[in-house]
Amino acid sequence: MSLTLYARIAMLFFVLTGMLMLIGLAIGYYFGDPLGFMLVGLIFAAGINFVTYFWSDKIVVKMARAKIIQESDNPRLFGIVRKVAQEAGIPMPKVGIVAQSAPNAFATGRGPKNAVVVATGGILAALTPDELEAVIGHEIGHVVHRDILISAVAATIAGVVSYIGQMALFSMMFGGSGQGGRNNSGSALTLLMAAIFVPLGATFVRLGISRSFEYNADEYGARLTHKPGALISALEKISNQASSRRGMFGRRGMGGMGQNQSPSPTSPSTSSLWIVNPFSGHSLVELFSTHPSTPNRVKRLQHIAEEMGIYAY
Repeated sequence: MSLTLYARIAMLFFVLTGMLMLIGLAIGYYFGDPLGFMLVGLIFAAGINFVTYFWSDKIVVKMARAKIIQESDNPRLFGIVRKVAQEAGIPMPKVGIVAQSAPNAFATGRGPKNAVVVATGGILAALTPDELEAVIGHEIGHVVHRDILISAVAATIAGVVSYIGQMALFSMMFGGSGQGGRNNSGSALTLLMAAIFVPLGATFVRLGISRSFEYNADEYGARLTHKPGALISALEKISNQASSRRGMFGRRGMGGMGQNQSPSPTSPSTSSLWIVNPFSGHSLVELFSTHPSTPNRVKRLQHIAEEMGIYAY
């Protein structure tokens, strides 16, 4: 792993762990033991980072209800993953399939030696071989750059910060006045501000990191496979089908879907991992999304295609 990647991981850990300690400090100040609560926050963050580092791939695969397969189960998908992995110079990842009719894909694992590339049944049916190869190139880009590990840690810590913020607000409303003495009003205001703005800041850090990783993986996949046009068409297909499914469920719920495949990824908590977020609509402001908008991704890929001397509509 390059020094740049080490620096990026270290900075992320520092910022989000600092936010966790900050909200712990605010809670401790309110209840009369700031250093104690800050230390608890630090220990909690260390435990989260440890668990996420070693078991994030298994956790995510289970949450997504993916089945790890052998080559005989799906030679086409296996062959494409092997081809792209060889071009990237990494070991062959494990391959998984999720029984979902919605087209999508993701990768997980803390690095190239522990990677899992997962595709839905829907994406295997919806994409051409070139489009599927370009999508796998995108996912391999996440593996090469350790994006999955970093995103998992960011999402976990940001989630804990948000949870602690909610608990702090609950404690203020129903748990008494704290032990700040004559400075209680000041400690209450400090806790209130921390409980609101620290989780918000942690969320923005996580979302910004996620969007940056998607742009970088798009570029890596396009250049690795030499198929920027195929990646553009794949993203548009996946995004359009996701939009139509959201609209269908909004109008008539989930009735009429087949029993063998679920219509969309099963857990919103894994939404940031998929190549297209299946839960966010186009109406959302991009600042609040785990993914850049598909039109913005397409524009960047068209520019990359021009740089490569490849035509892409």
